[in-house]
Amino acid sequence: MLYTGIRMDQAPLTPMNPRFIVPGPALLIERSIKVLVVADAHFGAESGLARRGVHIESYSSARFERLCACIEATEPDLLVLLGDVKHSIPVTTRQEYTELPGILDALRERVPLHILPGNHDAGIERFCEPGELLRKEGAIIDGTGYLHGHTFPAPDLLGHLLVAGHHHPVVHLYDEVGCALRAHPAYLLAELDEPCLKMKVPAPFPGATRVLLVPAFFELAGGLDVREIPASGLSPLSRCIRTDDAEVFLQDGTYIDTLGALTAQDDSEKV
Repeated sequence: MLYTGIRMDQAPLTPMNPRFIVPGPALLIERSIKVLVVADAHFGAESGLARRGVHIESYSSARFERLCACIEATEPDLLVLLGDVKHSIPVTTRQEYTELPGILDALRERVPLHILPGNHDAGIERFCEPGELLRKEGAIIDGTGYLHGHTFPAPDLLGHLLVAGHHHPVVHLYDEVGCALRAHPAYLLAELDEPCLKMKVPAPFPGATRVLLVPAFFELAGGLDVREIPASGLSPLSRCIRTDDAEVFLQDGTYIDTLGALTAQDDSEKV
């Protein structure tokens, strides 16, 4: 269930090994405290789907129970929700008004909570306790930077590992005859390009910055294949990814390959 085989921190005095949590997808990052990370839960999405003619029952309770299972499995000191906690924009729906207060209160009873607001989180502040909602440009918690990922990170996050949501990364795997199997939720770990970062941040550059893109917790979120993220223009972070040595992992921590190797394989198969 938990994989601890990759090292994501470069500081020798403060080692940090992530643990990939199944079921999730969720991530546990431990240094001096244990931080459980969940991205893109999209509570209330069913009402948004209904407005597009797709009528399904609410899965919020099942999603909440899955999140509680991750909490019970890891016993974290802090839960960090990486944005898009709610779904509807620019309004807050009746479903969200009905469900979110109870969900967040029940989470608070289990573990302290921080929220990094995402692009779907307009109005989320009305459901938050004082100090829970952090700035959208991100925050450093126990030596790691966290943000939703739709904005460029605040300058003080650079030089750290940045953990972000927003991109809903998945990876399509292919069988021996080239047929695509289903998309698997995936993590993408990449160094960010220094010239790209320098153009965006008018401050002294602090050194290498890496980003870990976390898959969506919402089971119907869909996703963007990791091969397409750098060219997608989905965020400032995606445009700064160094693709050749970026690494791809499944939601249980299984290592797939470098992004450069996956892309080269696709190109060779097209020839």
